[in-house]
Amino acid sequence: MDADLAAIDISGTLQKQAWEDDVLPPVENLGRGLWSVPVPMPQSSLRYVLVYLLEQPSGVTLIDAGWDTEEAWTALNAGLGKAGYEITDVRSVLVTHIHPDHYGLAGRVREASGAWIALHPADAAILPQRYMQMDGLLTTMRTHLLECGVPLEAMDSMRGASMPVRGYVNAVLPDVLLENGDRPEVPGWELTAVWTPGHSPGHLCFYDAERRLLMSGDHVLPRITPNISVHPQQTSNPLADFLDALDRVSGLEVEEVLPAHEYRFRNLARRIVQLREHHERRLSEVTAVLASQPGATAWEITIQLTWSRPWSEIQFWMQRAALGETLAHLIVLESRGVIRRTREIPQRWELSGPR
Repeated sequence: MDADLAAIDISGTLQKQAWEDDVLPPVENLGRGLWSVPVPMPQSSLRYVLVYLLEQPSGVTLIDAGWDTEEAWTALNAGLGKAGYEITDVRSVLVTHIHPDHYGLAGRVREASGAWIALHPADAAILPQRYMQMDGLLTTMRTHLLECGVPLEAMDSMRGASMPVRGYVNAVLPDVLLENGDRPEVPGWELTAVWTPGHSPGHLCFYDAERRLLMSGDHVLPRITPNISVHPQQTSNPLADFLDALDRVSGLEVEEVLPAHEYRFRNLARRIVQLREHHERRLSEVTAVLASQPGATAWEITIQLTWSRPWSEIQFWMQRAALGETLAHLIVLESRGVIRRTREIPQRWELSGPR
């Protein structure tokens, strides 16, 4: 990993040092009318989300907003203050995707400032069931987990594993829907919305061709790979979507990548190569498990893969995310004709070939 990091040229050196020191990085003036504001995240290994402030003649636009907690609200207001603004100066909030650490405070910002909120239609479509009327989602999630072979004794904990973060979202509907290639109205900026599904169905990056900047959200991060999971609110093949979306951003002329987590970096092309290599290694690992254990369920495969810590030390929420990642890789292998599955419950997987 260290060699990989050296290859991508870290430009956010203060952010990188803060990451190593396990502290919040500073608010930074990045020049050309751009600021970086770290907003803390409770009980998360990611620690903070990087909210970007884009100065315009009559105020400021936010890229993402942070969790809906008092600590996050205070940090966001303090960051605006350091840049010379108040919350009432926010004119718009461009949200990369609907996960709580990105969408959570958008509604509160709108209440305080009158700003409009923008989101991709694919994420807007799943927002009500995700945060407002969740009973149907919980039922669908149980069926999904049964198909994956999750043991009954773990079912209740895993089915509701994401419910605690619901409290970190001010659940409101967006005002503006941005499709791929749309140009949001941000005076002084030539932004283009780039649809990059995978991490969520409607994930957006924002590209400024004049400044050669890519606000990459969670699509491309400098150190970790974003979680690409199959679950009831995903597309049918999200990992394939993600890999295709890497091609979409690789064709852009980008001098610097501004991700939503960790730290800024250069050499986007090299990072994309690293991400592709990671997923090919994972596909090979999944194939190897099935070679030794034909007929395994997604759950049985998941617990045999290599993770960042022992499986017993991974909490239910992260176990569910890991299961979703495994299933995403299984579906890619299925689409390539390498493996097949049964349609029973639980579904079982095996290498393709003569029966």
